[in-house]
Amino acid sequence: MDKGLKTAVITGASQGIGEAATLLFIERGWQVITCARSAARSFSSSDRWLAHIEADLSTNEGVVAFIEQVLDILGDATLHALVNNAGVSPKSLNRERQGCLNGDIDVWRDVFELNFYTPLRLGRGFASALAKGRGSIVNVTSIAGHKIHPFAGSAYSASKAALSALTRELANEFASLNVRVNAVAPGEITTEMIDPEYEMLIPRIPLNRMGTPEDAARSIYYLASEEAIYITGAEIWVTGGQHMF
Repeated sequence: MDKGLKTAVITGASQGIGEAATLLFIERGWQVITCARSAARSFSSSDRWLAHIEADLSTNEGVVAFIEQVLDILGDATLHALVNNAGVSPKSLNRERQGCLNGDIDVWRDVFELNFYTPLRLGRGFASALAKGRGSIVNVTSIAGHKIHPFAGSAYSASKAALSALTRELANEFASLNVRVNAVAPGEITTEMIDPEYEMLIPRIPLNRMGTPEDAARSIYYLASEEAIYITGAEIWVTGGQHMF
């Protein structure tokens, strides 16, 4: 580990936005510790990829173990960014949108556990390390947390709305630690969570295309970087303009 380089922790890094963000941070000269439930695919050729930790962040035990492993890797080094990207968007067996009137309430609890409580726990767990680095937290929310979405279920949408509110609360409290907290709200991004029927949403997007993981990754990196040193409590739309309607 090179203490002269900045270090980021990125969750949900085995695919999609998390993978793209990891590659971008490494490209820009950062060291990265990644986490996902499965193995990572793309970073083994870089000596700036410090570790990949396979962990289930949907449980308190998994979060605690992950925090301990990361702090052990860091030692007395500082942490400059935490990217809370890990999330879940459950689908029903018949592919219908899961709303408030159908589905298991326990599924709602599972969704909130990973999408909401895990970012809170990780923020607390890494607060001291982030304060040492005058670092930042970037939460990945969603357009679905602000508007009714035809495919994203109610539990997912509500959890992302809660994460947006948590971002503001964290920004207020972490300011005393000189730690900034912001969010990126993606729209329709071509990841493994997107099904073919999402193509019907393209006419609603002013830029007339689906977003890419790299589109989201660039905004995440910007908020984590010194270019955004006076930005906290903000949420950047990465929607191609879809959020305007």
